Amino acid sequence: MVLLEQLRIHVGGLILLKSELYWYGVRGWDGITDRTVLLMDACALTVAAARSAQGAATTRAGDLAAGILLLIDGRPHWVWVGADDLELL
Repeated sequence: MVLLEQLRIHVGGLILLKSELYWYGVRGWDGITDRTVLLMDACALTVAAARSAQGAATTRAGDLAAGILLLIDGRPHWVWVGADDLELL
């Protein structure tokens, strides 16, 4: 099962973000690892965006990355993730 399918099935559940988040603007990397958040939605990236996010072309776009809507510190935020960035709880 590809990443996007797993995430869509898990909407409404908790996920563990294994890596730090990068916030555009003046904030940069937030320095928080192993953050547990609520998964609110998941969507596919275009093939070009997914390849760009991973830095190289690989086999299937669904395995590369996904855009997910997370509840972080009480506010919803869209985040791009790959399969290695998270764990479904």
